[in-house]
Amino acid sequence: MNGLEGIAPEQEELIQKARKRVIESIGKNMDLYGITLSHGLLYGLMFFQNKPMTLDEMGEAMEMSKTSMSTGIRSLLDLKMVNQVWEKGSRKDLYEVESDWYQTFADYFDIKWRKALEINLQSMRKSLAELQDLSNRFPDDELLQTCLSRDIDKIKHAIAYYKWLDKLIDSFETGDIYQFIPKETPDK
Repeated sequence: MNGLEGIAPEQEELIQKARKRVIESIGKNMDLYGITLSHGLLYGLMFFQNKPMTLDEMGEAMEMSKTSMSTGIRSLLDLKMVNQVWEKGSRKDLYEVESDWYQTFADYFDIKWRKALEINLQSMRKSLAELQDLSNRFPDDELLQTCLSRDIDKIKHAIAYYKWLDKLIDSFETGDIYQFIPKETPDK
């Protein structure tokens, strides 16, 4: 399954050492995506597989329970980092890593930032309306107007940022971002 069948033991050992380093690095850095170390290690393991895996195969390879594997896969599916695939003749669910890491990042960025943007923008707009209403009710209170003016200005700057962030998220969704920052071509 790992593509090392028939390779000399000393060569396999070197390959496994290199793979382990990558898997551990991926696992440690998955916290950026809100993924636990064990689920990150699962993703790293799946990265080097040459065919989709069942939960049983994952559990055996990771020496963990099928329940743990199921939880990990669910987290990775939610972030669109793995895909459930169908294989003729198989009755078990199969999973593989999403091979387009650019798309994985774009999906993650969209999922996480869009939600945060909407929550923050809604709060900003509501607060802005309340402060503007207060300003309109007490136009002659100079001290209040000074305070409100500063807060309103800050909120307007924040809203402008969130509008920009919304456009950035849109550029990930549409792929327009790659016109400005092209995808890298692997070295040959």
